[in-house]
Amino acid sequence: MERRRRMGEPHLLMLVTVVLVGHLASALDVPLDLPQPPTITHQSPKDYIIDPRENIVIHCEAKGKPHPSFSWTRNGTHFDLEQHPNVHMRAQSGTLVVDISRERTEHYEGTYQCTARNKHGTAVSNDIVVRQPRSPLWSKEKIKPIVIQEGVSLVLPCRPPAGYPPPIVFWMDNNFQRLPQSNRVSQSLNGDLYFSNVLREDSRSDYICYARFPHTQTIQQKQPITVKVLNLDAINDTMEAYYNDTDLFSEEPVDERKPTFLIPSGPSSSKMVLRGHTLEMECIAEGLPTPDISWAKVSGELPTTRLSFLHHQKILRIVNVSEADAGDYRCTARNQLGSVHHTIHITVKAAPYWISGAPQNLVRAPGENGVLMCRASGTPKPSIQWAMNGVPIENAPKDPSRKVEDDTIIFTDVQTGSSAVYQCNISNQYGYLLANAFVNVLSEPPRVLTPANTVYQVIKNHRALLECTSFGSPIPKITWFKESRSGTLGAETHKAHENGTLEIYVAQEKNSGKYTCVARNSLGIYENHVHLEVKEPTRILKQPEYRVVQRGRSVVFECKVKHDPSLVPTMTWLKDDGELPDDERFVVDADSLTISDVTESDAGMYKCIMNTTLDHDSAIAELTVVEATPTPAIVNERPEPPTDLELTDHKKRSVQLTWIPGDEHNSPIQKFLIQYEDSLHHHRGHWHNLTEVPGTKTTAHLKLSPYVHYTFRVLAVNSMGVSRPSFPSKMYKTEPSAPDENPTDVHGFGTEHDNLVISWKPLTGLQANGPGLHYRVMWRQKMMDTDWMTANVTNNSKFVVSGTPTFVPYEIKVQAVNKYGIGPEPAIALGHSGEDLPVAAPESVQVFVLNSTLAEVHWEPVPQKLIRGYLKGYKVYYWKERNLHKHNPHHTEKQILTFSGNHSKGKLPGLHPFSLYSFNIRVYNGKGEGPPSHNQQFETPEGVPSAPSSLTVSNSNLDSLSLEWNPPRDRNGLLTGYTLKYHPAPAASPFGSVNSSRAEDGTLISWEYWGPERNIYLEYIDENSEGEDEWRKELVNGSQNFMLRGLKEGLTYRVRLVAQGHADQEPHRSKELTVTVPAVASRQVDIATQGWFIGLMCAIALLILILLIICFIQRNKGGKYPVKEKEDAHTDPEFQPMKDEDCTFGEYSDNEDHKPLKGSRTPSSGTVKRDDSDDSLVDYGEGGDGQFNEDGSFIGQYSGKSPGRDAAAVVNEGHESSEAPSPINAMNSLNSFV
Repeated sequence: MERRRRMGEPHLLMLVTVVLVGHLASALDVPLDLPQPPTITHQSPKDYIIDPRENIVIHCEAKGKPHPSFSWTRNGTHFDLEQHPNVHMRAQSGTLVVDISRERTEHYEGTYQCTARNKHGTAVSNDIVVRQPRSPLWSKEKIKPIVIQEGVSLVLPCRPPAGYPPPIVFWMDNNFQRLPQSNRVSQSLNGDLYFSNVLREDSRSDYICYARFPHTQTIQQKQPITVKVLNLDAINDTMEAYYNDTDLFSEEPVDERKPTFLIPSGPSSSKMVLRGHTLEMECIAEGLPTPDISWAKVSGELPTTRLSFLHHQKILRIVNVSEADAGDYRCTARNQLGSVHHTIHITVKAAPYWISGAPQNLVRAPGENGVLMCRASGTPKPSIQWAMNGVPIENAPKDPSRKVEDDTIIFTDVQTGSSAVYQCNISNQYGYLLANAFVNVLSEPPRVLTPANTVYQVIKNHRALLECTSFGSPIPKITWFKESRSGTLGAETHKAHENGTLEIYVAQEKNSGKYTCVARNSLGIYENHVHLEVKEPTRILKQPEYRVVQRGRSVVFECKVKHDPSLVPTMTWLKDDGELPDDERFVVDADSLTISDVTESDAGMYKCIMNTTLDHDSAIAELTVVEATPTPAIVNERPEPPTDLELTDHKKRSVQLTWIPGDEHNSPIQKFLIQYEDSLHHHRGHWHNLTEVPGTKTTAHLKLSPYVHYTFRVLAVNSMGVSRPSFPSKMYKTEPSAPDENPTDVHGFGTEHDNLVISWKPLTGLQANGPGLHYRVMWRQKMMDTDWMTANVTNNSKFVVSGTPTFVPYEIKVQAVNKYGIGPEPAIALGHSGEDLPVAAPESVQVFVLNSTLAEVHWEPVPQKLIRGYLKGYKVYYWKERNLHKHNPHHTEKQILTFSGNHSKGKLPGLHPFSLYSFNIRVYNGKGEGPPSHNQQFETPEGVPSAPSSLTVSNSNLDSLSLEWNPPRDRNGLLTGYTLKYHPAPAASPFGSVNSSRAEDGTLISWEYWGPERNIYLEYIDENSEGEDEWRKELVNGSQNFMLRGLKEGLTYRVRLVAQGHADQEPHRSKELTVTVPAVASRQVDIATQGWFIGLMCAIALLILILLIICFIQRNKGGKYPVKEKEDAHTDPEFQPMKDEDCTFGEYSDNEDHKPLKGSRTPSSGTVKRDDSDDSLVDYGEGGDGQFNEDGSFIGQYSGKSPGRDAAAVVNEGHESSEAPSPINAMNSLNSFV
């Protein structure tokens, strides 16, 4: 229950104003002189990490009437103090003190629970787990220097010892300077140091990982790691020198490459986080150039107000996680060569948290009714258990007035003797809530707990609150009167709250006087008197003014103040917000400050502050020191500055400003720009634009804010530009008022398991609206019907609440308050306190080897109460100790397999056969990992060996060769022999370059050839042909060029050479050559216009004329023409008729006429049709290689054989040479042991 604070000093009244207003129905606090069951008021946190250098103190404080007695259990059994002489209990307390000077602290580790009991009931504390911190030493290891090629990625492992709590890891050098980190070099969450790519400048011999254990105040360091970064040439030069004691990571030149993720692995992963905790997701990538990391939420927007990026955006942190943060998050690594993505699936669970707050104590009179409610939520849904006086309620004595309905106990017609303490325990796998609430049946007349004749003081026009804290059973009703019982209080100006507080909205002088509060119930009546004094506010009537003084002169600042006569004022002067110089030239009087013999160092801002016990007021003026009176320069084009600024029509939030325009310089003024300077909240020179008015006006009505010391100036604007500013106006102060708004960005989160940090964005000076700005911070557990806890914070934007339960939801409010009142009712923000680490390791660990590369690990899950947080899963750490056929240790890096969720077994893939492995298992939650289980070992059986590490051929002859090889790199067992296999290897292409050139009579194809095959073909095909059977062939044996004729103009051909070997071997083909035949434009000549043709025609015409004359003479003589007769008797072989069978003209019978034209093609049938002659050059195609000329110009021109027959001939000819016998046939079944 809330314990209210009684304000002893009147000027602290406003400190409790918001608290009392916000608690309209506070729970009753039973005075300690009345009978009541025990209430635990203070206890140690659930997880108590002790300091091994100091005595162990386990707190348990309780109140009650009679005062309760205390007892303890340890690990579920009674803890007998008589058997532990080193332990004693403090008097009138349940707090245990353990003297560790004579016994080790680990003997007192365990789970403790305190019980406080009296005759009215029994209250129990939380389970307090006491553990001592552990900081084990770093395991000794020899770390070999690392020689690595420039540009590749690198990971320097840290692997700190698994202490409790886990250490804070950081990297430093020998000089204890932190190693610089960047977008390229960063530390991961597990402490390893990642290089996306290494540079020569990364070479150093002092990469040292440090582990700091805060609770033991120790720092341990890992052995230094030496890294030498070389380029490829340097590596080759130093390879021999480093061969025996270095690890060479790469021997290949490193090119630029697209990113790949170093962690996490794979395209996706998953993670679980508890509601209210902090979520950290990590993506580290390697690549060259260095990749950049970006984040996005696939299923929604990132919570910008709660997230932050660490380590150059490689870590995304979200605080105060809620269910809305569940979903898929994508991290992207990108450089100029590409990008890679990884998706992280986030699941949000929740330990139990209160919905309507923890159950509240009930004080009831006999015959009354009441309800205890224990409403909480969680994910998964928690279970609820009730107990009475520490005993499960189903085993407690029956009570007819009590009825249990799930999360509620209903009491009807309670009677004296029914008092008891009820415990509500709400739990799921991620945590528990335990609350005590008593039912106290009392008959008690009313009493007022507020001290009698308390005097409250308040400033006029501010809110006043008068307390009347009371107690009684039944609950008393409160009534207020002023002066006498006849003085009623109006509802428009007063309000009586349910908790007894009387609120006066706006206090005036007439409200001063004596007030009486009357508390009454059925058993009696009680009166109490308090007094209210309303004071006049403190005001500065004449404030100091802005002064410009020549050096060596004197200056006086006046500050005349009005205040309430009953309040003692104190005047303070400041220079530039600091104390005045300790100089006799500065003289402070009652209402002025005089500075004589002014120097340049005296220039600045001077503030006078008048303080009273209730309020204060202040004013600021500036002093400028000059050599002589400055003369402003005249600018012809721009207007002159306005003059004679005057302020009239003064109001609280407005004023009227008038001025006289300056010379326009022949360019009309278009507008006036009005600026202001706030000397209260800013230094000189901070001018702000307020408004603009047309150039035809010389007056402006200015709207102002409260509690600002305004100084105005005006600038004129014409088409040529802006004038110089006018001289400032006199300072105008607006009256303070209560804040109009509250702080924003209110957050609540836990940095430790037992605290709640409340933060907010503070108000600016202009938003304060008055002096004495501070913040009223209010918090209470969510869903609990409890009063708001309150703290007053000044000059800070953060407040830490200590001693909170672990991971409990809180409602938070932050309200702005100044000397003139409070801001509006603030909105409620939600926050959570922190969590802690697991305290136990999995037990009953077993391993089953399934095969040479796979094992399965089984374990018994850790009990939920020892996990102390949200179970994220289990991690198996395993590493290879050595190969079983070697006795030297392997020293491999530990590997980690994560099994998310509540698992009890998991498989370890990718093991090395015939090896000895060690492993341990750890449970982890949202806070981190628990301790490891005991290391266990297992052996993997033999597996298939890898290939021999090298194979070389030597002493090769025509019929034999020698083979040498080295053993395999991974034997994976005991080698028993080798199996040698071989097969004929395909030969390389025997063709070199293939070229083409254009000639007048065709296209000349030339090539290089050095193969053994005797049958060589030139094949060509139209580029647009699709079928492979359309290739046309020309036999070109023995030559290295060929004139390809008959190609169509304007077409493109694909040309290749083919060498045909044995029939069972694939032919060798050259690379294809593309040949384009250019199109030739035809030239058509009109012969009718040619001279030779005209002459020929004339000669023929003359000859015909002569013949006609001769014929005419001969006919006239009657004779015959002798030639005609010969023609009739003999047929001229050159005029043979056309043959019918082939539609061709008869050919001359001479053998030479049977020769085909040079360059003609072979018919499609592959033969040339013969007539009667057998002496055709077609037969020459069957000759040997001697048929071709040296220049190859007749290759293929007279070939009459079909390509098919030629190919067959080549194949048959090739059968003369069968497959050559292998020189290693005798080695086919070789078995030997190396």
